[in-house]
Amino acid sequence: MKCYYIKSVNGKTAYEQREMPKPQPKAGELLVKVKAASLNRGEIMASISLHQVHEPHPAGGDCAGEVEAVGEGVTAFKPGDRVLGRARGSFAEYVIMAVAQAAPAPKNLSWEQAAAVPIVSITAYEAMCQYGKLKAGETLLVAGAASGVGMIAVQAGKYLGAKVIGISRSKEKLDKLRKIGMDIGIQAGGPGFADQVLKATDGKGVNLALNLIGGTVFPDLVRSLANQGRLAIIGYVDNTYKAEIDLETVHGKRLQIFGVSNALLPQPQRAEAMKGFARDLLPGFAEGKITPVIDKVFPFDQLPQAKDYVESNAQLGKVVVRMP
Repeated sequence: MKCYYIKSVNGKTAYEQREMPKPQPKAGELLVKVKAASLNRGEIMASISLHQVHEPHPAGGDCAGEVEAVGEGVTAFKPGDRVLGRARGSFAEYVIMAVAQAAPAPKNLSWEQAAAVPIVSITAYEAMCQYGKLKAGETLLVAGAASGVGMIAVQAGKYLGAKVIGISRSKEKLDKLRKIGMDIGIQAGGPGFADQVLKATDGKGVNLALNLIGGTVFPDLVRSLANQGRLAIIGYVDNTYKAEIDLETVHGKRLQIFGVSNALLPQPQRAEAMKGFARDLLPGFAEGKITPVIDKVFPFDQLPQAKDYVESNAQLGKVVVRMP
């Protein structure tokens, strides 16, 4: 079968197409015929130490497709079922997916849309629900709202009953975000937006903030939080990994700051996150209240070009590769 490996070339990641044997499912696994797979920024950012590629390995982290075969003891799925989920090596014609990382793909989603769901949506679930404890009536701030995780978070926040404020450097992207449910948009390409957030919340601040930008906006996000607010650190598109922290504000407001990353997450906790996502957010996709936003679809053979496009930061939503 055709597949891609990811490797390091001169300190940057690169994809290499290979021909490998078709895998076979073991107990508790599915063999999935991949229909589409999405690109996730974390895998291709060699500057993040947790994601550095020391040895070439199968590329891709999530996909959607049809179950081809099931391993011993699998009863939740059968051949022919539509599934989406996390699976290492998903940039391939076939991939092995653990049952604990699989979920039914809603019938109203195209293959490209379904492929754009798993990693970004589970990340949003962990940040907002599992750790962020977002409640109906609270205010959510998404810094980097036009990213894959950001656009799911905007819609999921509304689905959970929150007021949603989004930050993006692009007015055009903010206009599009309003069409999918964002209440307030703040145009900012870096720090200096905290006063606008406080003004939009009558000085109270937000209950939960998602940092998808990085260190340049961290101090403003801390300032933007309400009493007992929470701040999730998810991404670093600004390539800034360190920031000053106002300890007095963190202390006085009893703020909670946490990270969301799958790099060191044990399999039982990955399974718990997938289960929670399938329970709390996946119904929103099936009901059409949360819709993956696809920016661009590339043919499977153009995965390297898709990677270049993601690294250009031009997209609004997800970039997907489609199998022939």
